[in-house]
This record gives sequence, structure tokens and C-alpha cells, in this order.
Amino acid sequence: MNKKIILYCVGFAAFFGPLTQTIYTPILPEIQHQFQTSGFIVNLTISIFTFVLAMMQMVYGPLTDKIGRRRILLPAILLYIAASAGAALSPSIWGLLFFRAVQAAGIAAGSVVATTVIGDIFEGKSLGRSMGTFQTLVTLGPVAGPVVGGFVGGYTGYQGVFWVLTGTGLLMFLANVKLLPETKPEGPQRKGFSFSDFTIVLKHRTGLAVVLLGFIQYYSFYNFLVFLPNLLASFYGLSASQKGLVFLPMSMFLVIGSFAGGRLQERGNARTFLIITSSLNVLATVLFVILSPLSLPVLIFSISLFGLCLGLSLPVQTTLLARAFTQNRATAIGVYNFFRYLGMAAGPIVGSVFYQLGDRIEFLFAAFLFAAAVIFARRQFLKTEHFQVN
Repeated sequence: MNKKIILYCVGFAAFFGPLTQTIYTPILPEIQHQFQTSGFIVNLTISIFTFVLAMMQMVYGPLTDKIGRRRILLPAILLYIAASAGAALSPSIWGLLFFRAVQAAGIAAGSVVATTVIGDIFEGKSLGRSMGTFQTLVTLGPVAGPVVGGFVGGYTGYQGVFWVLTGTGLLMFLANVKLLPETKPEGPQRKGFSFSDFTIVLKHRTGLAVVLLGFIQYYSFYNFLVFLPNLLASFYGLSASQKGLVFLPMSMFLVIGSFAGGRLQERGNARTFLIITSSLNVLATVLFVILSPLSLPVLIFSISLFGLCLGLSLPVQTTLLARAFTQNRATAIGVYNFFRYLGMAAGPIVGSVFYQLGDRIEFLFAAFLFAAAVIFARRQFLKTEHFQVN
């Protein structure tokens, strides 16, 4: 069993989730024109994908713990391939909406199974490093998606984008068929679904702390993604292309941080490292609130710091969960992913209320919630360490 090859096989399965989520965003206007529909309906093809992706985390988690990793991932990838082909052949916007939901239902297994498999086959320092590599692949998804989609869609239309996903999905399936063994530990067979499967994760101090931090990190991150473009236009009069360039350093540092976080966490206490990086996220948000109207370079620095610290913390979170939940690892990852996606959805919704007040209140409120979450998580970690000592 070549562990590194397995890492990249399951890592690319997880990579396809955020890639598919964002891949055709550059050509949304063309899709709207082709189907002669409203902007709301076209944007719904993105929203419905995210919603199903979130909900299926809670389904695949317990199923992966009960049935096995390989037995869940392979059928799920086949479902994704079929849905991608269906989306390419859709004769109407409603068909596209349906197949986007099915696409999400299939590829949602990628993140749950990948993180679980990594926890199964790696231990010690190699676990943290492998989680860093995994998170790097995942964070590359939303970065690469619009680039690939814009290039392919510009030449072939939206159908070409989905045919590319169909073909690459097939390659992903064949690779996992040949190279992915079943890594589920031997032990007593778990029973069916139970609500207690999820509450166990949230009752665990480490589980609750990591889930809460994951939620608030993505709540804050999506505040930047949604509200920053308006501020850039208001403060500095930037064009659409210039706004995209401002986001580039943040995305780059997110990827760099994800890779480095898996290696840096092994040099000390992982919980302490997570608290430090999360605290720096709060600092970066506060710096943004105070200094963003004064200087564009300072604004870019603050959001780049946020991206770096977010990236640094991601492999630490999944490593802590993999170590804390050895018997129900996939369920724990499913709950964690669900709340992360919930944060993605809540950020723009709640932030819109505060955005109307002006003065970057939406970011200030996010910083307040983030600081409260960090304080709470630190207390949970201290209680856990005290319990382990005694």
C-alpha cells in the first residue's frame, strides 16, 4: 500500500468538490443568455450545489463509518460522473438545476472519505503533514475552478465545462478503483443512523471547539468574498478585473498556509497552534476594518494575513478531529464540514444586515464573533489538557 499515492487519489476526489462548485462562475451570464432565464435562477445553480453539498456531509459521515470508505466513494464518484454528463446535455435550466444537485450529492463524499482515509493510514507527524497536503489540494479547487471554467467555457460554452468534469471524473474513478484499498479499521459493525452520532461530536470538547472555529472562519471568509468587491469600488474605484487581482494574494496565501500548516503543527502543541492562528485571523479582520479606507496595500496585507492564517489552521483542525475520533472519524468530519458550509451560507446572509449600516460593521461583527469563538475554544482545549494530565 503506497500511502502517498492513496493520499493524492482521495485528495483529488475532495478537490473536485470546490472545483465543481465554482468552475463555471465566469460564464454565468452566457448561461443566463442561452437559457433565457433570470440571474436569480442561474445563481441558484451555485446555491443548490452548495446546499446539497452541505447536507450530504451528514449522510456520508455515518455511512462511511458503517459501510466503509471505498464502498461509499466509488458509487458516489459514478453518481457525480453521470450527473456531470447530464448537466452537459441539459435542454433547460431546470434540467441543469437538477443535475447540479445530483452532482453535489455525488462529490460530497470526497471530502468526508478523503479526510477519514488519511486518518486511517497516517499517524504521528505524518498525519499532520498529510492533512496539510490534503488541505492544499482542497483550497486549490476554488482557485483553479474559475480559471479552468473561464478558459474552457470561452471556447466550448458551458457544455464543454461539464464534459471536462465528466472526463476527469472518470479518470478519478478509475484511479480510485485501482489504487484505493478499504481502510476501515476492523471492529464491531456499527448500527444504523442515530442522532446521537452527531451529538457525540458536539459534546466532545475538542470536537465542539474545532467545529465552532471552522464555522466562524468560513463565516468571516465569505464576508470578505461577498462584501469586499463593493468596498474596493467605493474606496478605490477599482474595475472588475482589478478587484480580481486584489483577491489573488489572499488566495495564494490560503494555499501556502494550508501546505505549511501541516508541517508547522508538528513542532509544538497543535491546539495552541490553532488558537494562535485563529487569533491572528481576528487581528487581520480588525486591521481590515480600521485601515482598509486608508491604503490599498494595507488592505491587501490584512486580507492576505487572513488567508494565510486560515490556511495554516485548516490541516490542524482535521488532524485534531482525526485523532480525537478514531471510531467515528467520518461522522466527525461530516459534522465539521456541514458547519463549515453553514458558515459559508450564514456569512453573506447575516453580513447583509450589518452591511446596510455602513462603516464595515459586518466585518467588525465577524471579528467579535471570531474573538468569542477563539476564547471559547481555548477554554475547551485547556479543560481537555487538564483532563488528560489528571
